[in-house]
Amino acid sequence: MPLAPLVEGVRQDSCAELERTLLAIDREHAAAAEAGEQSRARACRRAVIEAKDHARLALRNPKTHPEKAAGKEEMILWMLTWLENPGVFAAWLRLRKQALAEAPAQEPPSPSSVLRSMK
Repeated sequence: MPLAPLVEGVRQDSCAELERTLLAIDREHAAAAEAGEQSRARACRRAVIEAKDHARLALRNPKTHPEKAAGKEEMILWMLTWLENPGVFAAWLRLRKQALAEAPAQEPPSPSSVLRSMK
């Protein structure tokens, strides 16, 4: 049975899971804002802030493999973008994924290689 977005939180197992859960939180946030439920909207924001903080903590670990670090950097960018303006996040994410998919191959690791691995 699927979990409510605020129960599941922001998953960072993969870019696909991050995308799915950020978009779910985005819908929850929009519904809360539309209903005037500020405490629920703030809870959505707190969930994304907590996930971003966890990603930054993982990034600081010196044992983190460079490819995983590049993936975490990309994930942090996604979460910061959501926090900056949740209303445009879905459109931004579509454009971001398109730009990364079209980017020329870079030496390891690159965010585009992370996105390719999630397909």
